Amino acid sequence: MQIYKAPLNDIKFLLNNFLDLSNHQYILSNSDLEISDLEMVIDEAAKICEETLLPLNQSGDLEGCSFDKGKVTTPKGFKEAYKNFIENGWQGIKVNKNYGGQNLPYFMNMIVDEMVSSSNMSFGLYPGLTSRAIDAIEKSGSEELKDLYLPKLTSGEWTGTMNLTEPQCGTDLGLIKTMAIPQDDSSYKITGTKIFITCGEHDLSKNIVHLVLARTPNAPEGIKGISLFLVPKILPNKDGSLGQDNSLQCGSIEKKLGINASPTCVMHYNEAKGWLVGELNKGMKAMFIMMNGARLFVGVQGLGISEIAYQSALYYAKERLQGKATDSKNIADPIIAHPEIRKNLLHMKSLNEGIRALMMWVGSQFDIIKSSDDNKVKNNSENIIALMTPILKSFATDVGCESANLALQIYGGHGYIKDHGMEQLVRDARIAPIYEGTNGIQALDLVGRKMQRNDGEIIENFFSIINNYLNNLSTDKKLETIVKQFKKSFDELVFIANHLRSFNKNKINEINGTAVEFLQMFSYVSIGYIWLKLLIISIEKNNDNSNEFLKSKIATGKYYFNKVLPQTSFLKDHILSGASNYNDYKDEYFDSGFTL
Repeated sequence: MQIYKAPLNDIKFLLNNFLDLSNHQYILSNSDLEISDLEMVIDEAAKICEETLLPLNQSGDLEGCSFDKGKVTTPKGFKEAYKNFIENGWQGIKVNKNYGGQNLPYFMNMIVDEMVSSSNMSFGLYPGLTSRAIDAIEKSGSEELKDLYLPKLTSGEWTGTMNLTEPQCGTDLGLIKTMAIPQDDSSYKITGTKIFITCGEHDLSKNIVHLVLARTPNAPEGIKGISLFLVPKILPNKDGSLGQDNSLQCGSIEKKLGINASPTCVMHYNEAKGWLVGELNKGMKAMFIMMNGARLFVGVQGLGISEIAYQSALYYAKERLQGKATDSKNIADPIIAHPEIRKNLLHMKSLNEGIRALMMWVGSQFDIIKSSDDNKVKNNSENIIALMTPILKSFATDVGCESANLALQIYGGHGYIKDHGMEQLVRDARIAPIYEGTNGIQALDLVGRKMQRNDGEIIENFFSIINNYLNNLSTDKKLETIVKQFKKSFDELVFIANHLRSFNKNKINEINGTAVEFLQMFSYVSIGYIWLKLLIISIEKNNDNSNEFLKSKIATGKYYFNKVLPQTSFLKDHILSGASNYNDYKDEYFDSGFTL
């Protein structure tokens, strides 16, 4: 049995103290919302996740989706759960009220996404992809498309997908072959095949709106000739009612390792009718709105899996008796008494709480951009989002895999069998470092685009944020060693960033060869910066040392600084040793057929 209760105390602590919404000059300034309203929303989200979605997680994985003649049937209980989900307005919580949404802060959607991902990652993909489609249409679509499609997507009556990958190309989208032929009525006929389309066909919604990358006749080669098109499964009438079927079909669904309750589809478009989203040949600009949101969403999925893995492992560690680790008179102690178990549990907990706070901080930048009239403030927030997107997507999903494996290990043999659901968490978690751009690609984005943009402006701005915070810090003696450790790791990161920037373009393989380790370093330091703030807040609020939540927060943070953050030293040495060991390794040496 998988164990999960939404971490409401931690989330509310972050809302009230870390984000400091009551004193924030932007996020709630132009809203009639109070923090108590946000807390009520979170409480209700916890209920639907714990009571409706979690009970379907293991059964949905076991049953999976079925495919027959182009139609996909979701597992038992999913239609009812989805109906409950959309009828209570969860699909549109961050969408503009003009389209039927609730216009709540962006970070609120991230909080709900985490809960949903913890309780049922497969289910969360249906509304998760729809949210990303809403983002792309709202920011790039014509007013006509917005008015027709956004209310239906916001209500959840229709769902959305993103169609990028084709059999011959994945990350290199300049190789796509799907064609869009312009028609006299301003529509296009879309023809081609897309693969790995999450929730491309299912029985939960009345219509499915596909956002499809394609190229038009005589378009420039490569990504400069790609456009984005909106292609509905069923063509709507002008009043939003459904008309005739469009000329598209799901050819099959993949048999895969995990997320079995969500279909991964092969989609065939045969002169399907579609409409341009954004500018012609500027499809990547419009699609990146969707992709970047999806990458943060996948990072949240990693956190969600890590949280349920931690809670399940904690429950089992308290219940399972094995060996003696104390002087108690018990024949055997619960395994939580053993040092290795305690270390693994605390490792998961410290990362989960640090990543959650970092996620919410990044999410709040969207709300600052939306609410502020100060271009400098907006630019700073945009830089933070751009920098943290590859970091959160990669690191949080790696942590999700790590925590799922640690949880299975804590369960031992009982984790390896299906009954307890730990092996499902391992399988489900494994897709997150792969889709929406593999974690290796995210690392290349960090050292390639983000570190180089405007002579390193994005990274330098983040380093300035940390330096300013440290310079204004009046160090409590209780934190003296913690701050010293953080400064050491931060200095190591700055040194490595400058080291990588010192290479010229002829050394691109040297830079790329250490990109993953650099991203990991950056992640540990970013979370360390957040943990430092959490520790200071907790110490100040717990001045009489009477609050058990705050005491646990302080102890967890200290573990992070003493046992997790020092990994930056290993990563620094790894990077400085160079990439020549593998870049210069001869291809033929990979074979094992040599004779002595």
